[in-house]
Amino acid sequence: MRYRWQVMAAIEAARVVAIVRERTEVDAVRAVEAVVGAGLPVVEVTMTTPGVLRIVERLRGTDTLVGVGTALSPGEVAAAAGAGARFVVTPNLSVEVITTAHRHGLAALVGCATPTEIVQALEAGADAVKLFPASALGIDYLTAVRATLPWAPIIPTGGVNEANAAEWIAAGGVALGMGSGLTRGGEAEVRSRVAALRASLGVAG
Repeated sequence: MRYRWQVMAAIEAARVVAIVRERTEVDAVRAVEAVVGAGLPVVEVTMTTPGVLRIVERLRGTDTLVGVGTALSPGEVAAAAGAGARFVVTPNLSVEVITTAHRHGLAALVGCATPTEIVQALEAGADAVKLFPASALGIDYLTAVRATLPWAPIIPTGGVNEANAAEWIAAGGVALGMGSGLTRGGEAEVRSRVAALRASLGVAG
C-alpha cells in the first residue's frame, strides 16, 4: 500500500513515467517488460490499450509503481483501483475523476494546457498536473507558467524524448511523461535509450 504522497514522491524521484499505449495486449506486455527491465520503476498503461486491467494486475505486488492513463470517468478510475493501480492520469480536467481517484486512494495526474486549468485542477485536489500536449506548447511556455505558478507540480507529456528531457526538467517539470519515443524498438534499444535518459536526468541506477 502506498499513500498518494508516497506515489508522488516516487514519481518525482524516478523523473520519468513510461507511458505504454499499444494496439494489442501482447505488444503492451512486451513494452512494459522492456521499460521495467531497463530500470524504469513507474509505468502508466493507457485505457486505450487492450487488456489494460490485466496488465496492471500482472504488476500488482511488484516493485513497479503502475498507473492507468486516459482515465475519463469515475467507472474507469474504480476499475483501475480494483486492478491494483496506484495513480490515474487524465487527458483533461475532470473534478469527478479527481474525487473518485482520491476516494480509492489513488493519486490523480490531471491533464491541463492553460494556467486557468492548472489552478482549477489544483484547487480540485489534483496531485500533479500533466502539461499536455507539451511539444505543442513548448519549453518556453512551461518556463513562463512556472514563473507565475512556481508551486504547481507539472509533468510535461507529449513529444518529450531523450534529446529534450533534461531541458523540460530544467524548465520546471517535476517529472516527465514519455511514450512511444521511449518504448519503440526492441529490448536492447529500450535499455540503451533508458540508460542514456537516466544519465541525462541525473537519476542513479
